[in-house]
Amino acid sequence: MDTHSALSRSVRGLAVSLALVTPFVYAAGAEQASLEARVRDIHSRVLTLDSHVDVLLPDTPKRYWGKDGKSAADVSKLKAGGVDAIALAIAVGPGPRTAQGDAEAKAEADAKVAAIQAFVRDNASEVGFAKTAADVERLHGDGKIVVIPSFLNARSLGGKLDGIDRLYEQGVRIFAFTHAGNNAFADSSRPSAGEGVEHKGLSPLGKQAVAKLNQLGIIVDVAQLTPDGVFQVLQLTKAPVIASHSAARALVDNTRNLSDAELDAIKKNGGVVHVTPFNPYIAKPPADYAARMQAVRDQYGVKGQFDPVRNNYTEGTESLSKERNEQYLNATATVRPVATLKDYIDHIDYIAKRIGVDHVGIGTDFNHGAGVTGFSNEADALNVTRELVKRGYTEEQIGKIWSGNFLRVFREVERTAKAQRS
Repeated sequence: MDTHSALSRSVRGLAVSLALVTPFVYAAGAEQASLEARVRDIHSRVLTLDSHVDVLLPDTPKRYWGKDGKSAADVSKLKAGGVDAIALAIAVGPGPRTAQGDAEAKAEADAKVAAIQAFVRDNASEVGFAKTAADVERLHGDGKIVVIPSFLNARSLGGKLDGIDRLYEQGVRIFAFTHAGNNAFADSSRPSAGEGVEHKGLSPLGKQAVAKLNQLGIIVDVAQLTPDGVFQVLQLTKAPVIASHSAARALVDNTRNLSDAELDAIKKNGGVVHVTPFNPYIAKPPADYAARMQAVRDQYGVKGQFDPVRNNYTEGTESLSKERNEQYLNATATVRPVATLKDYIDHIDYIAKRIGVDHVGIGTDFNHGAGVTGFSNEADALNVTRELVKRGYTEEQIGKIWSGNFLRVFREVERTAKAQRS
């Protein structure tokens, strides 16, 4: 065979193959570019709102700060991710239920109020406070990032109902009863060591708080409550509620997540479940998870058995020194399952299909351990929109998930309060 002829035929064959393949490659590239353009257009048009972000203080443990040493929701990340509004939480963690413990909790809450005020003041040209749903839309129309002060863990109120009036005056428009550990208002879905069922949901004080929140026009947040607490809130409230940072228990069996019965009840109430990208709540734990966590507990002398369903990382650590406790919590962080953006959207998808797209939203819990591969801070928000588009959600539905559902609840809470006042 003529070597030159054979080589020529090979070259011609390769050229034909490339000619056949190139249109498909070009078409795929064009389709991808079209998808990306659509994603960016949708993301730029909808009002994007994160219903729960923690506030960092100078003494906040380093594990909660970003790798850059900054907040997951600083102005640069919010702008990079196209995030238009955030609810910044005046939150405190668990602690001793003593006069001193109450005072320390109040001091932490006051410091976070001051930090939120400073954040808005120091970025006044780009950030503004919203006290009403109309404020959210007005500030967004002005091109500003919107901040809504929220509240988590009534432990800082020292067992007094009038603290809610003070919160309202400070601009708080979202109120969640508990964090890890029970308090005078309600039982927590993650009781601290030695605690169990104390109030069977809400205490008498907690039930009074629901009425006061309705009267003032503060959104009731059922995140972190026990199922009994959730159902009692729903029986008592005159307005829709939210769960500001939760997930679906049908997908991951964790006491922080909401069961199908709770989801159904929130739908009936007209409320919204905002999903958090918090690894242990949205990623199924590996088979050896409990054993590995128990090994860490044993290493640090933390008493009791690890419960992967409760997953209460603060349980039993009260006896440790502050420094030792931080070491322990850092060690547990290396054991917990790692979730992905897919896992996160799976929970949004599940809730949307279970109770409807009108009842699901986004609430990250950034700055308090949340963040998954693909959605680790506010700069990654476009990835959420992209995945929703890929799964077939329309622009209207994506707008509801990002903020429309929250604003509907906010407006109804305001109407309820106005009706009660008149």
